[in-house]
Parts: sequence; C-alpha cells; structure tokens
Amino acid sequence: MALLPLLLEETFPLPRRDYLSIFAPEEDSLRLRNAINQLVNLEKDTSITVDKDQFQANIDVQQFTPEEITVKLEDENSVTVEGKHEEKQDEHGYISRHFVRKYVLPEDCDVKKLQSKLSSDGVLSISAPKRRKITKQKYREIPIVRTGPLRKLGAGKHNKNNV
Repeated sequence: MALLPLLLEETFPLPRRDYLSIFAPEEDSLRLRNAINQLVNLEKDTSITVDKDQFQANIDVQQFTPEEITVKLEDENSVTVEGKHEEKQDEHGYISRHFVRKYVLPEDCDVKKLQSKLSSDGVLSISAPKRRKITKQKYREIPIVRTGPLRKLGAGKHNKNNV
C-alpha cells in the first residue's frame, strides 16, 4: 500500500512532504534542517587536493580575522586548524563562531616544509610538499673518467710502486 502513492504520483501529483517532520516535531525538524544545511555549507567552504607533488587544503575563513585563526602540527602527521571569536554584533543581533578542522597528512609529506597562507579574500591555504622517493639500487656501474696527471713521481724516476 505504501507504494501506491509513489506509483500514482506521476499521474496525480501529490504535494511535497517534509520528511523530517515525520521523524521529529516541527521545532526539532527545523534544528535538523539547519544542521544539515550547515554541514552542506562546510563542504562547500573546504577543498582538499592531494597529488604527486603536494597536499593542499583550502578553507574559507573570511568570517575570522588572522588573529582568531591558529594552525598547529600535531603528532607529526596531523594538522589542526581552529578559528574562534567571541560574541560580536551583526545586522541580526549577536553571533559567536568556532570551528575546528583536522587533516591527516599523507605519510610522504614533508612536515618541515608545511606552510599556511591567508589570502586577502579570506581563504586559508595549508600545503606540504611530498618528499621525493629515493630508490635504492642494488648494482650500478660507475664509469671511469680519464683526466690529466694528478701527481708527479719522484725526481725524474719512474717508480712502479707509486701509483
């Protein structure tokens, strides 16, 4: 029976239902909807790229001043970005903001060269280049390069033992 409305919907359009209100009272469904919207917006505000040369994360932090943002390296492979400001007044009243983002760096990143840059339009970029892989060779022939004389033998004598 539950399938009947779905089958008939193409022929007889039904009004759209708020499926969140089925599972929660109206005020809770509003909170759930806001939380879902915030999660969707967080994904839009962040991008991460990892390629053969580097790790890079870009975060929209335009709501924060540079003094309100910290970037920390923890455990030699984890970067934590935090932004926090106390209550401020805006056009709708008062608001406070706080976020924490953690990124696990790939194992081959050079954490000694980790950088963070803040653009004038409020995008924080965190990047770390990858270390070059050193391949071990089991066998390699070393060519002999001929040069001129390096030392002179004793006073006009040719000594076979001195090479």
